[in-house]
Amino acid sequence: MVPAACLLSILLTGASAVHAQGTAYPNRALRMVVPSSAGGGSDIAARIVAPRLAERLGQQVVIENRPGAGTVIGTDVVAKAAPDGYTVLMAISTLATNPVMYRKMPYDTVRDFAPVTQVASLPNMLIVHPSMPVNTAREFVAFVRARQGQINFGSSGTGTNPHLAMELFRSQLKLDMTHIPYKGSAPAIIDIVAGHFPAMMTTIITGVPHVRSGRVRGLAVTGSKRSNAAPHLPTIAESVLPGYEAVQWYGVVAPAKTSAEIVARLNSELVRILQLPDIKEKFSGDGADTVGNSADEFARFIRAELDKWNKAGREAGIKPE
Repeated sequence: MVPAACLLSILLTGASAVHAQGTAYPNRALRMVVPSSAGGGSDIAARIVAPRLAERLGQQVVIENRPGAGTVIGTDVVAKAAPDGYTVLMAISTLATNPVMYRKMPYDTVRDFAPVTQVASLPNMLIVHPSMPVNTAREFVAFVRARQGQINFGSSGTGTNPHLAMELFRSQLKLDMTHIPYKGSAPAIIDIVAGHFPAMMTTIITGVPHVRSGRVRGLAVTGSKRSNAAPHLPTIAESVLPGYEAVQWYGVVAPAKTSAEIVARLNSELVRILQLPDIKEKFSGDGADTVGNSADEFARFIRAELDKWNKAGREAGIKPE
């Protein structure tokens, strides 16, 4: 016979084990907030990684699109969510650029988030309407300089990465151009194809299909190297402005004060996912490179981006609203 004291100990140990299993992370579905509308770059990134993350965690990962205010609305949802690991953000590079554009923000990019990992990086591309008599970035610069103040450029919205990429390009080359902001890349692309304005920066995901169809002309990409999605296009750095780089990026962040253990678990699973050949291929097909760095590396990257775009905003004469 098992002594009563031993039996009680076994029962209590078993109960503790069951309790631990019942509260082990994660024990319910996760919510991945995307701060843009369906079909955008961050939404595509989320829908590539979420199913694999669900498999590895053993729980459903629900994507929730919360667009609006240049990604501020969805980002703020996560900033104010419980730091329990069940709400994360598929952050976009506006996490670092919005503080340049807006004097008052409902969250602090450094203080209110726990970086998990950078998911992907992709360049923008400089495109023009086919009626514009230029075929290279150098020719574009010469054309604008001869018509200072007369050329308009569109963007997917004030403060978006493509907008600031053009502002950085314009200010460093001392080009006087007028910005026409749109509510998203889709309406901006429609209008440049229709010839309502002659030039814009757009993410390579958005621009490549229209370049391939001949509806717009691609001149250069904004990354540090040529893109596999458009290998014939040189970088702006190699063609007209050495040292220039302005990339769009996506990454997962959690609310601040999320435990280090949960951040480490999410980082470990996401890094493994981003190393899978089929995942790399899916991102590469859209012109993006997977990253999968450590949480500390991603945190340092975000701070560097904040510094870079604050400087670019000052040089471009952008005054926060």
